[in-house]
Amino acid sequence: MKAEYDFSQAEQGKFYNADATFHYPIYLEPDVDNFLKKIAQEKNIDVQILVNEWLRNNIKLIESIQ
Repeated sequence: MKAEYDFSQAEQGKFYNADATFHYPIYLEPDVDNFLKKIAQEKNIDVQILVNEWLRNNIKLIESIQ
């Protein structure tokens, strides 16, 4: 690594995209991951789809009792 870098020709905001969205990575504990993989495999769907379905159902449940 250089001791000093020259940014005099740099363009500020060159890669900025106001419409960009960020998807949060979610790290599951091994036991939860294994359980979800098993259920998803049985239902023949992706784990991401299964988790989103479960979360949506929990959101609906929470909203219904508030």
